[in-house]
Amino acid sequence: MPLTTTGELVTRAVAARSAVASFNVITLEHVEAVIAGAESVHAPVVLQVSENAVKFRGGRLLPLARAAVAEAERAAVPVALHLDHVQSDALLYQAAEAGFSSVMYDAARLPYAQNLATTRAAVDWAHAQGLWIEAELGQIGGKNGRPPLDAHAPGARTDPDEARAFVADSGVDALAVAIGSTHAMTTRTATLDHALLKRLSAALDVPLVLHGSSGVPDDELTAAVAGGIAKVNIGTALNIALTGAVRDFLAERPDAVDPRGYLTVAREAMTRAVARALRILDPCGS
Repeated sequence: MPLTTTGELVTRAVAARSAVASFNVITLEHVEAVIAGAESVHAPVVLQVSENAVKFRGGRLLPLARAAVAEAERAAVPVALHLDHVQSDALLYQAAEAGFSSVMYDAARLPYAQNLATTRAAVDWAHAQGLWIEAELGQIGGKNGRPPLDAHAPGARTDPDEARAFVADSGVDALAVAIGSTHAMTTRTATLDHALLKRLSAALDVPLVLHGSSGVPDDELTAAVAGGIAKVNIGTALNIALTGAVRDFLAERPDAVDPRGYLTVAREAMTRAVARALRILDPCGS
């Protein structure tokens, strides 16, 4: 079916008090697995390409983007494309023509005033292109010259009052909030601050996004969605599945040299991981 938009999927999730899953993809096998997993549970999904993934591909966005578009257009479920953690304006400006309907613009490394100004400029450009745009705050409080703090560093938390002002002044369509998850976790041991999430949900009139969700246990994710999270980003969980499957395959077949063998089991493992995550986020189906 034709590509859908991230904004449409998130809006639908908000109305249903569920969350849309946005999976980071690095290879064609990631793309195929995300779509296959989504089809297996009849759920919409977002394919998410990060700036780091673009760097891995030699700085070229189009090869992976065009493969993702081609796979999405033949999918049996709604699929959108999202450009994730963009810090480069040059990359931002490629988004619309490459098939992306949304961008997460990441200026959270900057002090609050610079984050706001830079994000506002990105929002103005993105909205003129019809793009939905997400951002995040990278500091606790963020005032009085306080240095930037990674939004997903241990202990980082989004301040509701600052978040309200940031959303109003920047014009973003969604805000990623720091409530206790951390990027690249390989164990599912994160504990979320649900009281803070409740305050953020009450303070903001835009959808809330949870980054670093691979390290969040099932019950915590379920509670986060009930508390107002409408978009959940997942990346490391797929890489754990992929790498584990390849390791097991090669351990059993040390003489194997054809990559199709271990890439097949890797893709199947990622497909199962996608389906499992989607059942947790929307157990009744979409």
